[in-house]
Amino acid sequence: MEDITPQEGQDRVKQGAMLVDVREQNEYDELRAEGATLLPLSELESRFSELPKDRELVMICRSGARSARAGEYLTQHGYDRVVNLGGGTLAWAEAGLPTEGTAVKGEAN
Repeated sequence: MEDITPQEGQDRVKQGAMLVDVREQNEYDELRAEGATLLPLSELESRFSELPKDRELVMICRSGARSARAGEYLTQHGYDRVVNLGGGTLAWAEAGLPTEGTAVKGEAN
């Protein structure tokens, strides 16, 4: 599975890829990449079939480790268009890309 940069991730989402955040609800609520869909790693095994196979999936977590595990799991279950966003939400925010959540309320993005 390929690791991509935050900018590449944003570009792919703009081109139709789905950004899938695999952190837990409280982490997602606090800070997330704009447009990310939550599917916690703890629920992936029972819910992965909700993800489309006809779109590229850009997996993201806090720093890139959990999303890499999620991507490997999906690849093993027939998803062939899966990439990992290296550095995760931390790298996304550090790159100045749009974020949402309680940690950014009141800040201009």
